[in-house]
Amino acid sequence: MIVMKFGGSSLGTGAALTRVADIVSARVSRRPVVVVSAIGGTTDRLVAAIETAAKGRVEAALDLIGDLVTELRRVAAPAVEDTDALDSLLAEHAEALTGLLGEVPGPTHRGERTDAVLSHGERISSMVVTWVLRVRGVDAVHIDARDVVVTDDRFTEAAPRLSTTYARLSRRVRSVGAEGRVVVLGGFIGRSTDGRSTTLGRGGSDYSASIVGAGIGAEEIQIWTDVDGIMTADPSVVSTAKPIEHLSFAEASELAYFGARVLHPSTMLPAIEHGIPVRVLNSTRPDVRGTLIEADGRLSPRPIKSIAYKEGITVVDIRSTRMLMAHGFLAEAFAIFDRHRTAVDVVSTSEVGVSLTIDCDERLDEITEELASIAEVSHAGGQAIVCLVGDAIRDTPGVAAVVFGALQAVNVRMVSQGSSRMNLSLVIGEHDLSEAIGALHAALFAD
Repeated sequence: MIVMKFGGSSLGTGAALTRVADIVSARVSRRPVVVVSAIGGTTDRLVAAIETAAKGRVEAALDLIGDLVTELRRVAAPAVEDTDALDSLLAEHAEALTGLLGEVPGPTHRGERTDAVLSHGERISSMVVTWVLRVRGVDAVHIDARDVVVTDDRFTEAAPRLSTTYARLSRRVRSVGAEGRVVVLGGFIGRSTDGRSTTLGRGGSDYSASIVGAGIGAEEIQIWTDVDGIMTADPSVVSTAKPIEHLSFAEASELAYFGARVLHPSTMLPAIEHGIPVRVLNSTRPDVRGTLIEADGRLSPRPIKSIAYKEGITVVDIRSTRMLMAHGFLAEAFAIFDRHRTAVDVVSTSEVGVSLTIDCDERLDEITEELASIAEVSHAGGQAIVCLVGDAIRDTPGVAAVVFGALQAVNVRMVSQGSSRMNLSLVIGEHDLSEAIGALHAALFAD
């Protein structure tokens, strides 16, 4: 069995839905389980409706839902034979959304309502894709992902209860697939142990696909996108970026964490734990080989395989003579970030100072106030992390020379080589990002 996950950009038109069905039908012999995101743009529209309703503009929010229903019908109707069933489905969900958006939840229930609303995107798309597959002659069956993906109740960022989820996937999804039928599920969504709809966070459909793959013991997890695989750089920044044929799990995880746009950072975890290869493919060019991600990478003539980046970074500089020849200071400083649940990415230290980066400054004022009791503190926003990833960095001399030679016109604020020794991270100003990535790609992938 294989898992085939299709993102919203692969489902955005009637022609795209039909193309997805053709891709799946060509692989029926591999007993696919299909995981889908919401149809392109749906989640953003639902978020806008939630935010509008939260401002007390309920009628305007309901107008947004009406516009969404009209758009979903326009997209799906050409690919679905039974338009009456489609209209009934959309009317049912519109009625439920009307009830949800008309409520005024208390502060402790806002996340719960958000997840209840957002879940409708994947619930609609998974039913639509099931119908489109049937039109193409595929024996497809729809299973509500909330019936098999069990999570905690951390709404908008729920964590799956994996042992329970795997048992349900094996019992319900694998058994149906063993009968030769194609199962279709929505990604991104689950249900708490007490039955409330939850979501795994934005981009969580990739994670859903990996969880499903682990639960059914898939031979491969396929992530179908709108690019030819994981690229040597973001093609929107570097037009000459090329697809990478092979990556190790470790390399792919580094790229995902440091901003590669194709994979969600958590996608790899269930696949890594169960040794399931992941292949990234292009739904508009299904004959392209894509990128294969395996437990162990393959030898490459290049020390660096890809360049990733994260924007919206803040650098925090902490200086104190207490660090000099002392122990415990860093533990005390990092404990402050831990208390405020703020993750740290890149760290650089000296005898009397430490500089670090965070990508969420929501609690920055509180963190700075606490740090000021033990050190001098300053911070600067508008920064970016550029991360160069490759298994061979650890064993290849001269990499740093090439990198800094390419960045002669760019001010580099911080440098860090990861503990895995397969990434080299640089912190620069956001305004230098395009120039830096272009120069690095030209130097590292010129041939």
